[in-house]
Amino acid sequence: MRRLVSLTAAALLALTVATACTTEEGGGGGGGNGDGGGAKIAFLMPDIASTRYELYDSPLFEARMAELCADCEVIYNNANADASRQQQQANSALAQGVDVIVIDPVDSTAAASIVNAARSQGVPVIAYDRPILETPPDYYISFDNEAIGERIGQSLVDHLRETGAEGGLLQVNGSPTDAAAGLIKQGIHNAIDDSGFELLAEYDTPDWQPSDAQEWVSGQITRFGEEIAGVVAANDGTGGGAIAAFRAAGVEVPPVTGNDFEVAAAQRIVAGDQFNTISKPIAIVAEAAAEVAHQFASGEEPEGETTLFDTPAQLFEPTVVTLDNLAEVLAESEQIEVSEVCTAEYADACAAAGLG
Repeated sequence: MRRLVSLTAAALLALTVATACTTEEGGGGGGGNGDGGGAKIAFLMPDIASTRYELYDSPLFEARMAELCADCEVIYNNANADASRQQQQANSALAQGVDVIVIDPVDSTAAASIVNAARSQGVPVIAYDRPILETPPDYYISFDNEAIGERIGQSLVDHLRETGAEGGLLQVNGSPTDAAAGLIKQGIHNAIDDSGFELLAEYDTPDWQPSDAQEWVSGQITRFGEEIAGVVAANDGTGGGAIAAFRAAGVEVPPVTGNDFEVAAAQRIVAGDQFNTISKPIAIVAEAAAEVAHQFASGEEPEGETTLFDTPAQLFEPTVVTLDNLAEVLAESEQIEVSEVCTAEYADACAAAGLG
């Protein structure tokens, strides 16, 4: 399950584009195969700006599918933040006769056309991590994104109160085409709007690009200077971009949030540059998606535990990670190992944090 961790996201993307996991042409999927045997499952991820999709989601999903159905085939593609490319990848998967599509959409609205195309061929669609709007898919699996925003925001507010900080907040949201980013954004507002800390400015980051987040935060540092008490960033990439902006400006980095529990984020927390992140053990959602996909491929209609955007859904609870509980979360993590965080550069900080 950790067989791809040593490869870079870019190399893996090149590999998937080159091979495209292609198989013999087949006609029309959908309808299941009785026990799911021999089914083809498309697993379509949105981008490489977040390293998780190549390093964790894809291999974990494929591993669980192999356990459930040894002769099932996973057709994997990454759209590299291009909604048109993702549409083409979905069309190709349907032409290959897939039985189920699992998709983390680049554009939550545009992906409705993928749902419609699949539905016309009787192929169920599972929205993964990000919901699909306009035309509801058959199922939705994710962590509770609104809860993620609320928890990182509240954690930051509590910390600023405890430390007696004064000033206002910057809010760095995710992509405006990602409905999950919209849920995180709403959760952040739930936490900070009545907190007593003024929202100085906020920004929707195109395609979650850290470089865009860095550029925007740089402008706000020039504009607000020492008035900035903290930054609520929607994920580790945008949080890292915010931190880089403060470093480049040569000013003290205020508390900055994140989400996704990337290795780099854990290192920034150890070093004192990032205040928090969110641990979302990807195995939970990847394996749940594989199980639901197998049910659909077997001709079953799995029921959701709740409903979101008129879609049966499973929503899992996230965990806030700060320096206070980092050692505990790492000890229980199957996603990140202490040795990955505590490299030579971070050895002293790790020792002080009780890691190692």
